[in-house]
Amino acid sequence: MATIEFKMPRLGESITEAAIITWFKGEGDVIEEDEMLLEVATDKVDSEVPSNVTGVIKELLYKPNDVVKIGETIAIIQSDGDNVKTEISTKKQKSKHIEEKTPKDTTEPNKKRRLEVSPKSVGNESFTLPNTNTFFSPLVISIAKEHHISYEELARIPATGKEGRLRKSDVFNYIEDGRPYRYAQPAVQQDPTAYRIPQLNFDKGDGKLIEMDRMRRMIADHMVYSKHTSPHVTAYVEADLTNMVHWRNKHKAAFQETYGEKLTFTPLFIEAVAKAIKDFPNINASVDGNTIIVKENINIGMATALPSGNLIVPVVKNADTKDLKSLAENVNDLVGKARENKLNGDDIKGSTFTISNVGTFGSVMGTPIINQPEVAILALGIIKKRPEVIETEKGDEIAIRSMMYLSLSFDHRVVDGYLGGSFLRRVADYLEQFDTNRKI
Repeated sequence: MATIEFKMPRLGESITEAAIITWFKGEGDVIEEDEMLLEVATDKVDSEVPSNVTGVIKELLYKPNDVVKIGETIAIIQSDGDNVKTEISTKKQKSKHIEEKTPKDTTEPNKKRRLEVSPKSVGNESFTLPNTNTFFSPLVISIAKEHHISYEELARIPATGKEGRLRKSDVFNYIEDGRPYRYAQPAVQQDPTAYRIPQLNFDKGDGKLIEMDRMRRMIADHMVYSKHTSPHVTAYVEADLTNMVHWRNKHKAAFQETYGEKLTFTPLFIEAVAKAIKDFPNINASVDGNTIIVKENINIGMATALPSGNLIVPVVKNADTKDLKSLAENVNDLVGKARENKLNGDDIKGSTFTISNVGTFGSVMGTPIINQPEVAILALGIIKKRPEVIETEKGDEIAIRSMMYLSLSFDHRVVDGYLGGSFLRRVADYLEQFDTNRKI
């Protein structure tokens, strides 16, 4: 009798682990070669895994919902040719006898399940669903992140999988049905003293109807998801950029002549932000459940307008390792691609912190919405000349200075006022303390 170690099979080149969804066989059961043994889930697909041997299952080493590395032994199967085949034959005869006595299910197996939701119920303030299985496979989580569906909303989706497990098809059906439980809340007994949002029917008025394009819908979903997920707090400082403005105006012509690149303020802002992130690395993070992920790379996203008016965030990768020339090249290249709608997937991936230059549109300051899953975003207002009181050797004097407001929105779940305020002040300090003797 041979003892076979059944290992988690390779499920794709980039996949290193998989979650066990369910075992189709139990310990002591007989299984045939190519008969399905278990179902597994990765961040790309759910798969049924067949046995590669005929035998008796002696031990299952992992339970459903366990995440297992590729190549790990997950079951022990004992194979003894003739005895096993006899057991299989006996079980098949018993199974056939039971099937003959059991009425066949006439339900169409491939018929698509639809959510039974009446139009009037969509948008109601409460709901009741029996979905209590809070385990979600990596594939389901991946789909949810792509469509900005929170864990709370996932728990509201009716599940058809074994033991109440949410399947990929359940999520896609739910999305196709318009996400009817998107803003629903669990039905609970109302506190008569509690404040309740009034159900108002607003007159939206008449006018030209413009259908949102796909990108605008994605932006809308992303913004609503961010405000729903992160408790936003916004802090403000102002900075005196007079020295930086004078240096840039003095050297921008020589910079373009030397390097063939325009010297805008954006690379100077990114340079200061990257320095401040190195001083306060916890601002360069994201949140995954109850875990804070502090990023090693400093990749600065720049909120940029497309010709259509939609926003996109191209990314300057490893901004802390680049000199001013490289930053200017990178920024100008990304902005040029955005204006010509030529940004590719790599250009907009991997940001760890985002800046939004609202001053480009003449705004004095802004209250930016966090670019999920980051924990903070910086808005830079217009650089405006105004009279300011400054200290000189002669005492206080009034002078014309180039001033700018900076505003930082941060996720108060993981960034407190000290970290947010200190980081924002440090960015302003780097801008104010610009070295006017710097060479290009």
